[in-house]
Amino acid sequence: MDQDAALIRLAVLGNPVKHSHSPWIHSRFASEAGLDVDYSAIEVDADHLSRVLLKLADEGARGCNLTLPHKQEAFKLANRAGDSARIPGSANTLVFESPSRWRAENTDGPGLVQDVLHNHSISLAERSVCVLGAGGAAAGILYDLLLQRPANLTLLNRNPERAKALAQRLEAHGRIQAGGLNATAVPGGFDLLIHATAAGHRGTGPVLSDDLFATDAVCYDLNYGAAHEELSLWCSERGITCHDGLGMLVEQAAASFEIWTGYRPQSLPVIEALRDRVG
Repeated sequence: MDQDAALIRLAVLGNPVKHSHSPWIHSRFASEAGLDVDYSAIEVDADHLSRVLLKLADEGARGCNLTLPHKQEAFKLANRAGDSARIPGSANTLVFESPSRWRAENTDGPGLVQDVLHNHSISLAERSVCVLGAGGAAAGILYDLLLQRPANLTLLNRNPERAKALAQRLEAHGRIQAGGLNATAVPGGFDLLIHATAAGHRGTGPVLSDDLFATDAVCYDLNYGAAHEELSLWCSERGITCHDGLGMLVEQAAASFEIWTGYRPQSLPVIEALRDRVG
């Protein structure tokens, strides 16, 4: 697509979506790139998703982001998909290659890995990693975590059968141990625990035990803001470093922006500005 077109139309679709930071983030990216971008937030329910997507594509939009609860349905509506979307069966990014030809991508996993490796200088290779949760958020990051070749990757969930089913879906791409929240941790605990449940949005903390964490372990929460507070407090009381998912939010957006425009924006200034913005 022509990066020099006068106006690049983009959007984020979700329900709810009015509090999304994506329009602000992409306005910063567009300013840096010197591109004229119209990025809007569109609240749409599941029954009207395909109709709204068709309208965007027909009107010449270049693509869109998807947030809850539309990631799986958006993947199904696409004609083709990159591995990061195809393997979990969900998409947070669509590229409208033509009004009738859409490509699905998922930048959540790459965004997480970028934030962990480069912004927090946390190694994943040959490390012991645990993902807590087996819903869509976990599904969207496991493939990209496997690509980093951790020493072991464990998936724990309140419903162990759900964790095992998700692990089996990815078995062709690497081994994932799966079990319930009371499963025995690897000897010595995990080097990195990634929290991918919705507990924080319910105002509760995740069910954790001290033996999950190795000495000098780090916790990474996909949530941020108020939804991150309970886990942050739990970790602080135990001297465990805990990062929120604000950096991942910006990094996945940067990856989507590059897919649409060919321009990779600088993420760190936007992360710092957004952290000041959200307090």
